[in-house]
Amino acid sequence: MEFSAKQIAEYIQGIIVGDENATVHTFAKIEEGMPGAISFLSNPKYTHYIYDTQATIVLVNKDFVPEQEVKATLIKVDNAYESLAKLLTLYEMSKPKKTGIDPLAYIAPTAKLGKDVYIAPFACVGDGAEIGDNTALHPHATVGSHAKVGNNCILYPHATIYHDCLVGNNCTLHAGCVIGADGFGFAPSPEGYEKIPQIGIAIIEDDVEIGANTCVDRATMGATIVHKGVKLDNLIQIAHNVEVGSHTVMASQVGIAGSTKVGEWCMFGGQVGLAGHIKIGDKVGIGAQAGVPGNVKSNEQILGTPAIDAKNFMKSSAVYKKLPEIYTTLNAMQKEIEELKKQLNK
Repeated sequence: MEFSAKQIAEYIQGIIVGDENATVHTFAKIEEGMPGAISFLSNPKYTHYIYDTQATIVLVNKDFVPEQEVKATLIKVDNAYESLAKLLTLYEMSKPKKTGIDPLAYIAPTAKLGKDVYIAPFACVGDGAEIGDNTALHPHATVGSHAKVGNNCILYPHATIYHDCLVGNNCTLHAGCVIGADGFGFAPSPEGYEKIPQIGIAIIEDDVEIGANTCVDRATMGATIVHKGVKLDNLIQIAHNVEVGSHTVMASQVGIAGSTKVGEWCMFGGQVGLAGHIKIGDKVGIGAQAGVPGNVKSNEQILGTPAIDAKNFMKSSAVYKKLPEIYTTLNAMQKEIEELKKQLNK
């Protein structure tokens, strides 16, 4: 499919600088631009590429002022990155979607399937499970007994939803994602560790995307809940009875221990670790590799292990780099003081 600069500008409410009839049929990074491609510029570090790119159209922010001639047609928008996301979404939606049930899939007789579903070879839908309209299960995806998956969802290969768990509408579960595995509950005994049955469920609300090999454990009792609009990266662990507030995002390798409550609109960097039974407020930002042992109030930005105010951490880091010099100076001062004491005593 081809789109003209005029059509694109109308869709994203942009201003054209150049040929409104220029057409594109694919996307490309600005440094890898080619004729017939649309690219974007939002990071100032990549500005120099715009003067040499072969891309036909480039999205730029409205405040962009070229320092020399630009061959590409520009479309100026409020936010180039957001506008690109809109175009990519439109492009993805235009792709034809598979429907139908492959003969090699297993569908339990008591399962309920919505309209226009796609069930791929070796996918499995258990007893009493429900699959909503326009939902796709790719090869080896599994929906356990009495689990429910809403409309317009995608379960990529080997995504697994355990028995009785609930997934809302418009959710994407990437390859190897596991919803509802047992929480890590064991009671010590003289003979070893006795397993505590995990009889709760996991609930994933609408518009959630969960990355590859990420796990959301079922609750010991009640429910582990991932609220609406949450985005989880690959390789994240959400333990039993955790609650993640709506529109919170987490980068790879975050780990959250049991019964912790995370607020709305939070942002966690990679490898953040949260202790169990704590509460994180709304709109909290936690930097990469931070360790959080206790409660955090709303709107705080923290970093480090144990995590502290991000600005204080940066100041402390600057001092930490100078510790060897400070230590040497301190030893020298201590020796001078001892010499002075000896002289005074004499």
